[in-house]
Amino acid sequence: MKKAFIYTEEYSNYDYGPTHPLRIIRLKLAYELIKAYGLLNLPDTQFIPTQKANEEDLLSFHEKDYIEVLKRANLGKQISDAYLYGLGPGDNPIFLGLFDWSLLVTGGTLQAVDFVASGNGNIAFNIAGGLHHAHSSRASGFCYINDPVIGILKLIRMGRKVAYIDIDAHHGDGVQKAFYQTDQVLTISLHQSGYSLFPGTGFEYEIGEGKGEGYSVNLPFPPHTDDENYLWAFEQIVPPLIDAFKPDIVVTQLGVDTFYNDPLANLDLTIYGFEKIVKRIKELSSKWIALGGGGYNILNVAKAWTICWAIMNEIELGDDIPKSFLEKFANFGIQDKSLRGERISLSSSILKENRKEIEKTVEYIKNKIFPKIF
Repeated sequence: MKKAFIYTEEYSNYDYGPTHPLRIIRLKLAYELIKAYGLLNLPDTQFIPTQKANEEDLLSFHEKDYIEVLKRANLGKQISDAYLYGLGPGDNPIFLGLFDWSLLVTGGTLQAVDFVASGNGNIAFNIAGGLHHAHSSRASGFCYINDPVIGILKLIRMGRKVAYIDIDAHHGDGVQKAFYQTDQVLTISLHQSGYSLFPGTGFEYEIGEGKGEGYSVNLPFPPHTDDENYLWAFEQIVPPLIDAFKPDIVVTQLGVDTFYNDPLANLDLTIYGFEKIVKRIKELSSKWIALGGGGYNILNVAKAWTICWAIMNEIELGDDIPKSFLEKFANFGIQDKSLRGERISLSSSILKENRKEIEKTVEYIKNKIFPKIF
């Protein structure tokens, strides 16, 4: 079956600002590293240039007045009522082309939906997608339009049963809220605890309401959770739920801000652990729509999403980053020329304390969620 990679050079036309942690150049780095490994010329791959979504697509989730504000903000000039919609200095700045950028990101996700749902292939990867914090009438957490929600809503209209797995360090609050009262979508978010990280939500007791009770699953981790503890918890919760729910399509948000050297979170995963998680997701997903997400060490983003695309194509990559990539981006001062980088070791006392806390969370989920899904 074919796999689709969705991308456009137009992403580079947009910029959140020189001091903002979300640097759009990370998308180009990921694309160029994937290309340097020769992963866009495989027999069963298809490169799809990103096309913008239309306003009707956005209105399937977002409020009309909010969309109108985003359209006015597209000129890059401050507007008087922006703060009412979460826009302004800080996380969600107003910049030139803000609305156009959002249309491209969302368009890529909808193209991924169309590719997989139509049967053209079984996997599609939109690295620009996964902006999971946006709410129906408010920007949040660097996210203006919630492309995962819009993509999933389209799948529901097509009659598909959807499981959403989010491995970003930050809780996928916008997606959870959108589907909190329905049993048509199983949302599973693995993230750093809201006690210590934005957006301050995603606790294990947030399990859905009404028909949706039991279909919202949160696995919060304490700071300094490592590969071993994360993988253990993932195996305890995610495969059993996916096996029981039996989704037609799995949608994932593959944020890489869980890594030990990411500047905006406090988890201690490595690329080695991340690679194992993505391999397990592939095993669980006969049809898979993969979206990008967070990641604020831009070289981590390039490496991790290159590994993701290789896994999707069942290719094991060597560890030496191609010279062509290193030469092309020499001005970035890349010191680590290994794809996977170093392994790290943490204090055994931290690992033991974390395991105790994680075990309690896992037990809670098994007691509260599993009886409702199985």
